[in-house]
Amino acid sequence: MTSFLIHNFGCRVNQAEAFLWADEFQRRGLRLERDLARSDYILVNTCTLTSRADRDVKQFLKKVARINPKAKLIVTGCSVEQTPEQFQRNPQVWLQASNREKNELGAKILSLISPKEKIIPLPYRSRAFLKIQDGCDFRCTFCIIPLVRGRSQSFESEEIIAQVQRFIAQGFKEIVLSGIHLCSYGLDLRPRSSLLELLQALESLDGLGKIRLSSLDPRFLKTPLLEHITHSPKICQHFHLSLQYGSDRVLVQMGRRNKVEDYKAHLDYLHRASPNVSLGADIIVGFPGETEADFAETCSFLGQSPLTYFHVFSYSPREGTPASTWPQVAEKTKKERSALLRKLSKEKNFEFRRLFLNRKCEGIVIKKENGNAEVLTSNYIKVSVPTGVEHEGEEVTVKIARVTPEKTAGEIMSQIHE
Repeated sequence: MTSFLIHNFGCRVNQAEAFLWADEFQRRGLRLERDLARSDYILVNTCTLTSRADRDVKQFLKKVARINPKAKLIVTGCSVEQTPEQFQRNPQVWLQASNREKNELGAKILSLISPKEKIIPLPYRSRAFLKIQDGCDFRCTFCIIPLVRGRSQSFESEEIIAQVQRFIAQGFKEIVLSGIHLCSYGLDLRPRSSLLELLQALESLDGLGKIRLSSLDPRFLKTPLLEHITHSPKICQHFHLSLQYGSDRVLVQMGRRNKVEDYKAHLDYLHRASPNVSLGADIIVGFPGETEADFAETCSFLGQSPLTYFHVFSYSPREGTPASTWPQVAEKTKKERSALLRKLSKEKNFEFRRLFLNRKCEGIVIKKENGNAEVLTSNYIKVSVPTGVEHEGEEVTVKIARVTPEKTAGEIMSQIHE
């Protein structure tokens, strides 16, 4: 029986694409394989957001060549868009596809392989991921994504609703809505729509569990949307707001067109309206021209904010973006500053998780292995629990019993049934 494995790099949009491919391949007779060494076809969904992402892709391809030299590689994604020649030189690459070809990639692969078997599909993930928007109309001076993903494009609400109904029928209790610029959803449709209208339509569906939103742009978080996402029982109280930096001067250089004070106002609103909310941000360290004063201002803002974690990236020049040609900050300085912010993020996240000690939280079982299970709460706390009769993807109530800087542990109190 012909088998496949999908390996993702980068954002939740890539995860959503892989989720639908895995479902499509299995329904047509390909077997989902988790072991790299036993896979006949390996689909690699690449990322080129940072130099580290490029390096990770190259290392993975070398690993495939070492562990499974007979496997046929299918490569797609942003790295393919940016530097296609590197994959053309790889003798294992059987098929190469640009981002523009992704929507038809599954059908193309199946037409070439023509599987005949009938199998029972396995869930690719414990939660369903769905891409509702792709591309970006903005031109931040550091970002390569608009060049490799193109302009903002929203999927029709009818198509999204139909896919969510299929997820509900398949038993998924949480659906993650993803997009390169999620808050732009609907602005390019005719008639024009919005993320708020889509959420309201989805929440009216029978049997819907939880919806989790991927990264949100604070420039598009108007009061009606803020009020809705903080008060809806269907939306996970976990919001990741794109920030990138905590100094207005650097934000201007980045082309972000938003001010720290406005961002703070959004965070304060979310924290007041939903006290148990988890709030995250992306932070770029070492942007060209970053000074000690800029960094100190950013550290101060982050430390005083209600953010519960932040993802820290050292700036890496991306060819084709304006910032790549500007004078660069020393690598040693980037590493030192990144380490300081990661330490601060870890401390803030520890403080946040400690608030839930001895409290009960609803969540989804996202992993089971080695006698333990991992539950992801609605407000984005990963809780390690002793495994029981529960299944991956199942809704449970978990009591948090122990919190350390490295880990949150607890026990499952009950399974939630409809």
